[in-house]
Amino acid sequence: MPTFDIVSEVNQVEVKNAVDQCNKEVSNRFDFKGSDARVEIQDNDKDKVLMVFADDNFKLNQVKDVLLGKLAKRGVDVRSLAPGTVEKTSGDTVKQPVTLRIGIEQELAKKIVRLIKDSKLKAQASIQGDAVRVSGAKKDNLQEVIALVQRTITDIPLQYRNFRD
Repeated sequence: MPTFDIVSEVNQVEVKNAVDQCNKEVSNRFDFKGSDARVEIQDNDKDKVLMVFADDNFKLNQVKDVLLGKLAKRGVDVRSLAPGTVEKTSGDTVKQPVTLRIGIEQELAKKIVRLIKDSKLKAQASIQGDAVRVSGAKKDNLQEVIALVQRTITDIPLQYRNFRD
């Protein structure tokens, strides 16, 4: 029985390279001379957080624009970023956490399973941790499921892996 997995992954190496390039550009730019603008990668238990630091909100937005440009150039989908709220730190500086969404959240996984069941396609979907496993009788049915999910779910980047015949 053919199967495949629907996952949401981010290339960690490209994220690290983009952050390094962003920090290098910010340190070399004239409008950031003497400022403490930077991006740091912080690993939590299950997700990565990019912490953006700057002197004020204007510079914070400029650093985020540089970061998003570097991530996009390196092929990292910016839909996988979830910006947090801007926080004041010591003095007049500000910081903002930007979380990398890795894996499919439980609610989105349930939505995908419900979508596949409601579509009346001859395929079954089940939640496997932070992925959704889809199985069907024919490859054509699975390709229809991929097309359906691509048309419907657009707010988070999805990849289709482990296609087995």
